[in-house]
Amino acid sequence: MQPNWVRLVQTGNNTAVLSYSAHLPPALLLNIKANMLMICSMKHTLALLCTAASLLLAAPAFAESCYADYKAKQDNPLRLHYGVIQIDGPCNKEAAKSQTSSRLQAEGWTLLSILSTFGADGLAERKQSAGPYYLRF
Repeated sequence: MQPNWVRLVQTGNNTAVLSYSAHLPPALLLNIKANMLMICSMKHTLALLCTAASLLLAAPAFAESCYADYKAKQDNPLRLHYGVIQIDGPCNKEAAKSQTSSRLQAEGWTLLSILSTFGADGLAERKQSAGPYYLRF
């Protein structure tokens, strides 16, 4: 039975009364019961994405150090040097060539060749040969 103070209003073609909803549970009134599963799964997805992003951003900190030894020249007057440079990213000759070339060009040097790429264990044996160009660029 409806209270006396409630004035029932019907609108348009709707046969159900829109103004009296006292007997409906809140979940049905807001029509969110079916969407709760979707909202919970979105929260879990967001948490997983944030975790994955933080691991990917932290990965370079845990990566093995990579170095390359190279030969370079400078014209007028002609000067040659052998050096060792630290490489960011993948440890291969292609990555070393692009990074070394751009760093050397900023100082007026031209890259002639990348001799090899290696880890931190190969630094000590190359330090004396590289002289002042050991990890300079």
